[in-house]
Amino acid sequence: MLIPMGLDLSDGNANWHSFFESAIATILVGGFMALSSQGGSVKGLTARQAYLLTAAIWLGLPLFAALPFMDGAPHVSFTDAYFEAASGITTTGYTVFPKLDALPRSVLLWRGMLNWFGGLGIAFVAMIFLPVLRIGGMRYFQTEGFDTLGKVLPRARDIARSLLGVYTTLTALCALSYVTTGLSPFDALCYAMATLATGGFGTHDSSFASFSPAAQYAASLFMLASALPFIRYVQLSRGDTRAFWSDPQVRAFLRWFFVALGALLIWRYTHGHAPVETILRDSLFNLSSIMTGTGFGTSNITAWGSFGVVLAFWVGMIGGCTGSSSGALSVFRWQALGAVVRTALRRLHAPHRVILPRLAGKVIEEDVLSSLTLYFTGYILTLGLISVGISMTGADFVSALFATWGALGNIGYAVGPLTASSGTMAEFSGTAIWLMTLAMLLGRIGMLAILVLLLPRFWRG
Repeated sequence: MLIPMGLDLSDGNANWHSFFESAIATILVGGFMALSSQGGSVKGLTARQAYLLTAAIWLGLPLFAALPFMDGAPHVSFTDAYFEAASGITTTGYTVFPKLDALPRSVLLWRGMLNWFGGLGIAFVAMIFLPVLRIGGMRYFQTEGFDTLGKVLPRARDIARSLLGVYTTLTALCALSYVTTGLSPFDALCYAMATLATGGFGTHDSSFASFSPAAQYAASLFMLASALPFIRYVQLSRGDTRAFWSDPQVRAFLRWFFVALGALLIWRYTHGHAPVETILRDSLFNLSSIMTGTGFGTSNITAWGSFGVVLAFWVGMIGGCTGSSSGALSVFRWQALGAVVRTALRRLHAPHRVILPRLAGKVIEEDVLSSLTLYFTGYILTLGLISVGISMTGADFVSALFATWGALGNIGYAVGPLTASSGTMAEFSGTAIWLMTLAMLLGRIGMLAILVLLLPRFWRG
């Protein structure tokens, strides 16, 4: 908070008071928490404590991140401030601020920082916490000594340090590419932080539509790169190119994306009159934004026609790779589901053979399959229930469905009549805003990490 405060002071903006007061409040709470735990014994986390810690981090951090929004510009209600902060930290990208161009630069920088921290945070959680908690089939990536996603590094601390280095380097490269394609240094920094986090917070109401075609192509490249497992970049930086290109997630993600892009290009070319380069750039950028869960936009996808909208909906449900900052169901889970379906079909053909589902040559164990089934079921049910809940607040069902789709998958791409005028979620009611906030948090940490806290059995033992 002191960084945007310094920017306000350099700009001569009185909004620095809000960041200063928010920083003091956050420091006091953090300091008291640290003092209260002094002298305690240091032990490993139990499963219950790990669930509580994971949920507390993602539910608690937006409380403090929202303070500058409530105390200063744009001075919104607690509901809107918490929504904006949660959207940033979960890297969703939805906003309730309709006039970004009028906001102080400190607020725009703070939003970009929330995206950046959230993207790095979910990469840590996916690598270290979720495999231990066995959420959504993530135990598949757990091996002894935090040796996750392949033979990389021996300890969780080393994994975190290496991820931070890769994440920072990619952010710097992205910012440099934006500067060279026409963005100002401030815009380049904010958009680079949001791009690597697949977060989608920007500094202008028009998002990327006002930037050069070269900037849009550069953004497409870095959005796709940000949806790949960051741990593979660690290996790549150490000279191991084989691990990157042999990863079945990486190959499947790129293959599925380009198949979807090809289908969309054919549809739009045969049903429209725009120049070929415009169709290519617009489709590449927006489809990259949706599948990676970034949320940047250059046009309204409803203009693509029914086929284009349905295609966008499904690629948004797929999402990026596990171990990246991307959201939705993830490539790994769809691959595992495909392996289960193929195994079931083979068993129909040869019912007496012992056939086990495998992914990348590794057997998918029964508890992983059960967790995956539960996750898929819970995801679809949550999507339906929250969509109905938002529609009951007065929103039309198209807006409600896509709002939930974008929140639960941390996609942040606004679609529907209620978002058409401003591109924000400001037209939704307060109740709908809280339902979307719940969906964002559930989607970011795998739903079960929060839902398990509602079970009396969890608290009994």
